[in-house]
Amino acid sequence: MCKGHAGGCCSSLHRRDFMSAMGMSALAVNSSLLSFTSAATEETKPAAKPRIRVVFFRPKVDSYWMGWPGACYDIKAREADYVKIMSDAAKELNLQLDVDAEPVVDLPGVNALLEQCKQSPPDGIVITVGSLHPNYWPQANRFAAEKGELPAIVFSPMGTSFTGHLQETRAAKKTLVAATQDLSWLATGMRMFRAMWEMKNTRICVINGKKTEDRVLDGLGTTLHYIPLDRWVEEFGKTEVTAEVRTVADSLKKNAQKVVEPKPDDIINATKNYVVAKRIMAAENCQGISLNCLGLVQSRRIPCPPCMAWQRLNDEGLVGCCECDITAAISLRLCSLLTGRPGFMQDPAPNTVSNTFMGAHCSSPTKLRGFDQPAVPQILRSHSESEIGVSPQVLWPKDEAVTVMQFLDPTKMVVGTGKVVANIDTPPAGGCRTSVELALDNVADTRDCKGFHQLFILGKHDLLFKAYGRLAGIEVLPIA
Repeated sequence: MCKGHAGGCCSSLHRRDFMSAMGMSALAVNSSLLSFTSAATEETKPAAKPRIRVVFFRPKVDSYWMGWPGACYDIKAREADYVKIMSDAAKELNLQLDVDAEPVVDLPGVNALLEQCKQSPPDGIVITVGSLHPNYWPQANRFAAEKGELPAIVFSPMGTSFTGHLQETRAAKKTLVAATQDLSWLATGMRMFRAMWEMKNTRICVINGKKTEDRVLDGLGTTLHYIPLDRWVEEFGKTEVTAEVRTVADSLKKNAQKVVEPKPDDIINATKNYVVAKRIMAAENCQGISLNCLGLVQSRRIPCPPCMAWQRLNDEGLVGCCECDITAAISLRLCSLLTGRPGFMQDPAPNTVSNTFMGAHCSSPTKLRGFDQPAVPQILRSHSESEIGVSPQVLWPKDEAVTVMQFLDPTKMVVGTGKVVANIDTPPAGGCRTSVELALDNVADTRDCKGFHQLFILGKHDLLFKAYGRLAGIEVLPIA
């Protein structure tokens, strides 16, 4: 884990991490796969980009004299450092960065800034408080209190704040105070702004019901695009077994430690599910998909559940979500955007004997350490509840840190931490093929854990999610 970075390696992702997490290069990580999917990805790429404004609150002087940050503090050089870090991140993340040339020095300047943001609202603003002078923290607090819903980061590099300076801003909505000597954190701030904008521009295709309609989630702005359940059955029925489909099916077998129950036709059908998912997402301009698959499997309308399709989508930085669970779908989307790695949606099964937290499901991703990192091992198994098709048994690395996270609704999320203690085989145990057991931190009784279908995310990212919650106006609650 990177020292000094909230939530682990939160400001040192490579370009592929950024692009994959934005859902803009679904096959950049696996470029040898199906050629039609690259076209599908381009159709889902947002054309616009968020605009972030950068402002400095400080005296208009060339150097300081006495008091922090001190006469040795090179104002222009340090501000150039801040701008470069944010500009480099903005280039990677496709942000428009508007940097004010002149600092805000007094109350009229604050009033002018408030009016400008009202008339031409940016998608986010970074205010750097550059001095301990008595004027500038009250001005920052005034702006934070009166800016309304505009997401704002108040950045205080070391030498510009004491404990007392950092109190009042906590009451302002959608305001994150970042007081740190770690200048690279500013790239994390840019990534949070990008994630907020992406969440507002995300469309998730929900295949459940009889009609086509859209529903926008208040607060997040994410669009749920509902289409009829029959659409999946129809698309699967007309999907042919092409050479490219066989290539992907062969890669599934080749990259698995072993294949237990599935037969060759099962693996072909699992691949066809992936083809269907990408085709529907492209046609409906969506970055994620969720299907009421259990009913289709139970009624034998499809020969194979979409477990492997969901795995591959999540490994690509998109969303493949089981059971039309909307809170899980938006959790998966935010996880990939914010952490640069996929989450595992699971069914929680507390172990009351050891007070551990077991989670099992049929579609764990494999890119647990990041979209550009090697996959963890997996075994190809059948879907345990039906014993048909293909589901992965993904082997999570023991003794590594894990974050547990889920939206309870678009305005609240739960976050906790722990570590992996075991992978559970089925059989002899029951449940889904990927079964992971966690020891959770600071949880007296795992039966008290909030939510269902919470995500397991490899690594410690709790501070990152909490910071994002402050900036996005989402209440973050402890897991128990």
